[in-house]
Amino acid sequence: MSPPSPFGVVILGAGASSRMGRPKLLLSWNTTTVIGHIISQWRALGASQITVVQRENDTSLTDELNRLNISQADCIKNPHPDRGMFSSILCAANWHDWKPEISSFVITLGDQPQIRPETLRGLLKFHTEHPDAVCQPEFQGRPKHPVLLPRDIFYALKNTAAETLKDYLKLIPCPAVSYRTNDSTLALDLDTPEDYIRAKNLFSA
Repeated sequence: MSPPSPFGVVILGAGASSRMGRPKLLLSWNTTTVIGHIISQWRALGASQITVVQRENDTSLTDELNRLNISQADCIKNPHPDRGMFSSILCAANWHDWKPEISSFVITLGDQPQIRPETLRGLLKFHTEHPDAVCQPEFQGRPKHPVLLPRDIFYALKNTAAETLKDYLKLIPCPAVSYRTNDSTLALDLDTPEDYIRAKNLFSA
């Protein structure tokens, strides 16, 4: 599938992995790492630009991104990752090196390598049918990641007083549409070693 409009991808990778006990983006996945798999998925889906938001001085992740041909010029540092996921999203919105032709932005978690490629393709196709709306997958009546934001809505994050992405999406004058799917892989994040095993089993299935 070739999306008609160029899109950028923000991979949120500034978490501390405290519950996992080791850096979860560097865990092995298929023939690469978790972050390597996620990057390869979005490359295959035709992303115009892929960035990773990471903690400052995260040398292990930096080394892996270099191996994956993601230079530090294409990474965004979050100086305050302890403030939570939304702080990384704000860092991405305030980044000055986005390609000017990008018309929409994908915000995706760095710990969901198990999501099926056909689900991501379907979400992108759904967004082409609703280019002026916020698009988000929905599983069993609950919104999930990744979230697709039109360009103007993404850049308006710079001036928001909201404290979470959920609150921000309630405030904006923009329609929000749900891409309903039965993909159960959307419901799992890699927070614990048990989650990691469960996710790998889902991916294999």
